[in-house]
Amino acid sequence: MKYIFIFLVQLFVWNFTFAQEVKTINKVELAALLNSKSDTLYILNFWATWCKPCVEELPIFEQINSEYQGKKVKVILLSNDFKKQVEPKLKPFLVSKKINSEVWWMSETDPNVWVNLVEPLWEGSLPATLIFRGSDNKRFFNEGELNLATLKAIIDKIQP
Repeated sequence: MKYIFIFLVQLFVWNFTFAQEVKTINKVELAALLNSKSDTLYILNFWATWCKPCVEELPIFEQINSEYQGKKVKVILLSNDFKKQVEPKLKPFLVSKKINSEVWWMSETDPNVWVNLVEPLWEGSLPATLIFRGSDNKRFFNEGELNLATLKAIIDKIQP
């Protein structure tokens, strides 16, 4: 019994140690990022664990995150999961899928208060991706799924 307890404690510590951090943001913080004049190319993917097309395209964002590491390209996966699902579903999902990209969770309960900040014509459907660089106001928005070739072409067109 003692060994089972020790094993369970080690398993808990191991899972806690490798748990993906999820940053909580609100519309003010999102607006600040969107209005920054940074020369970093940001790739914001709006998704949720309950959205099958979103989950299916996550590996391409992970690949982009890996391939462009060390360059001025930053992938942020912005989760739109419900608040009550962050701890029991979102965080374990990130660990099980070995997500290495930065993950944010939108704390605003009404998407109508922030969707227009991202793209005025966006109706709020998922997945959606915004690629932008504030220093020269370059931006691309896509409502729906992206494939790897298209995403790379867009990044390479914007990123010198």
